[in-house]
Amino acid sequence: MRDKARALRLKLAGVLPFLNEKQRRVLAAAEAKNYGWGGVQTIARITGMCRQTVYRGLKDLGKGNTSERVREAGGGRKKIGDQNPELLQALEELIDPATRGDPESPLRWTCKSVRNLEDALKQK
Repeated sequence: MRDKARALRLKLAGVLPFLNEKQRRVLAAAEAKNYGWGGVQTIARITGMCRQTVYRGLKDLGKGNTSERVREAGGGRKKIGDQNPELLQALEELIDPATRGDPESPLRWTCKSVRNLEDALKQK
């Protein structure tokens, strides 16, 4: 069994650096499935992945998930404007008196620094 694990370690060490997150997860899951009993634990130890990552790969294999997305939709940090809708209006009120340049331009020039704007927003 040690020879099998050593061969698998060499194989994965050569391939994994070229794959994205999802591809690594699915390849590790396929190898764990092929390894048999104790495969998830062995693959997790060989690759340094968390066992949950390998289990997620097994779930992707079971679903036949062939989408191009690496992660599920809806992940990541939400935009601060969505979290606090009044923020944009408050920022506009602070910037408007100190704005320079063409008022029609989407690029706004202001004399206030980001830190000063941050402090003023915190006071509001």
